[in-house]
Amino acid sequence: MGAASLLHLLSLPRIRWSSSTEDDDKIELTRAEVESLRTEIADAEERESQLKARLENIDEVLRYARLSGYLYIRSRWTQLPGEPPILDDADVDDWLPRFVVLQGQCVYYYLKSTDLSPQESTLLCDIVEVGQLPNFVPEDEKTRYAFYIMTSQGLKFECSSMSEIQVDSWVRAIRGDCGLSDGGESRSKTSRQEVGSWF
Repeated sequence: MGAASLLHLLSLPRIRWSSSTEDDDKIELTRAEVESLRTEIADAEERESQLKARLENIDEVLRYARLSGYLYIRSRWTQLPGEPPILDDADVDDWLPRFVVLQGQCVYYYLKSTDLSPQESTLLCDIVEVGQLPNFVPEDEKTRYAFYIMTSQGLKFECSSMSEIQVDSWVRAIRGDCGLSDGGESRSKTSRQEVGSWF
């Protein structure tokens, strides 16, 4: 029985204590109270197990990740040859906070740092361009520094942070792991040809 379970047992308000000159002090519980106590103990143990799994996951992420941290993310699709023009939604404020992890051969996007599995991921081999975006000031009036990650499928992840150092670190790390030049584009001629007609 874990510590949480013991606390539930000792703080249950419905337990009645009785004393007798002939018998030792004892706890008297009805059948319903016993079942309720069992349920609470089971729930506490389940929560304890979930928290332990999340802590182990965070420990593993921090131990093996090349880079990790919270960024504001939004995604955009790039117009491919033969497709109709995409509506200009650059001014739409749809930035969402995500816990981003660069680990192994992927960039992972978690809703929170305590989540056991990512909402989305991008293979490093699919990234064809990484570059800076103009700074901007959202409604909270705090300057955001931004960069983008372009994939070979035409999906563009725009990332921002209030820390310029954090943005520079992400750009350098992803460019380095993907073998991209300082200009943001892949050194591979094949990759340059694939995305050259998108812009």
